[in-house]
Amino acid sequence: MHSMETQRRSLVGWLLGGGLTASVISFLYPAVRFMQPPKVPEASINETVAGKIDEFKPNSGTIVKFGNRPALLIRVNETEWRAFNAICTHLNCTVQFEQPTSQIWCACHNGRFDINGQVVSGPPPGPLEEFQVRIREDEVFISKRA
Repeated sequence: MHSMETQRRSLVGWLLGGGLTASVISFLYPAVRFMQPPKVPEASINETVAGKIDEFKPNSGTIVKFGNRPALLIRVNETEWRAFNAICTHLNCTVQFEQPTSQIWCACHNGRFDINGQVVSGPPPGPLEEFQVRIREDEVFISKRA
């Protein structure tokens, strides 16, 4: 009899332990899946319309959408344009154009780039990715460099 009771206890212990383990897994699995979202391939955007020429004033910079990322479009003067990936090469903050200095500035860690996207000061390890700017009729287009 003693061995029958021992078998029952080990069976009950096994069932309870297995049930507890299954419960813990059923709670943890969705949390882990939530924290690690599935990889979604980025849509390949090679060109986008930034807007009409008259929307941009000389010596100004504007953040525009380039695919699912921001781009910084700078109208240097009446005829000269620049465009860059607006993500800082330091820690992925969004950069902005600073009119008084005509520099590109990252507010996160005070990184500065010149009008050509080259590092002037601060922690950024490299230049900003430059895009090509084209004017067609009265619209401004930004595209990746070939």
